[in-house]
Amino acid sequence: MIEIGKINALTILRETEAGLYLGNNKGEEVLLPKSRLDSTYQINSKLEVFVYTDSEARLIASARKPAVQINNFALLRVTSVTEFGAFMDWGLEKDLFVPYSEQKSDFLEGKFYVVYVYLDSISKRITASSKIDKFISEEECKLEGGTEVDIMIFEESQLGLSCIINGKFKGLIYHNDVFQDLFIGDELSAYVKTIRPDGLIDISLQKSGFKNVLSATEIVLEYIENHDGFLNLHDKSSPEEIAAKFSMSKATFKKAIGILYRHRKVLIKPDGVYLLPGGNDIPLTL
Repeated sequence: MIEIGKINALTILRETEAGLYLGNNKGEEVLLPKSRLDSTYQINSKLEVFVYTDSEARLIASARKPAVQINNFALLRVTSVTEFGAFMDWGLEKDLFVPYSEQKSDFLEGKFYVVYVYLDSISKRITASSKIDKFISEEECKLEGGTEVDIMIFEESQLGLSCIINGKFKGLIYHNDVFQDLFIGDELSAYVKTIRPDGLIDISLQKSGFKNVLSATEIVLEYIENHDGFLNLHDKSSPEEIAAKFSMSKATFKKAIGILYRHRKVLIKPDGVYLLPGGNDIPLTL
């Protein structure tokens, strides 16, 4: 079937004054207006288009690809606010609608918000919502501690930064586990720390335990090698200085330096860490 809110590969059936009619092998058709065609074409050839509905609930296709398809989260900008709701830019000719009832807080024109995009079951209109918790999966999370995941930051609280894990589950990064600048809408890789009894998942931006230390050691060594064999940090440096340069805690940094020292890779002096010329080739291990 032609799927509303998704990219569809359809066949060009015929051309009319209004545009191209596209269809599938089930006899379904959709109009691609000439104003929304930005590529060359041939009758009976395949064309990938995004399908959505117009103000009269008619199917319309666009050769443009939106920033997000339905059943996904995205960071989008508000283009206008009306008495009925807000509209967001998602890369199509027609902006994405967010009803007031689906705004966790009142949207402001020009601001960015993380929203979930879905097909409204009643109106068949593609709609967005910033009430993220409504769209978090209620399935039991079977992720294990240490598993690498993809996350999107969507909210900040007194505890930390709430995130969406693998586009499905909700997680939390505590403030004291953050050693880099993060912003709402950021997408990055992270690691499962623990899964709490209430189902909320604690997330870390660094690998846990020894894996984290070994990874940090490689990062520090690479930095020293690429900066004339010198690092102007040491065990007396402040946590803020270390976090600003390496996005890691001071404890992890000190363990990393200790490993490099034991492997005779570096020399630690009061003013910093120096790379030892011709250090041995023993692989870094813990």
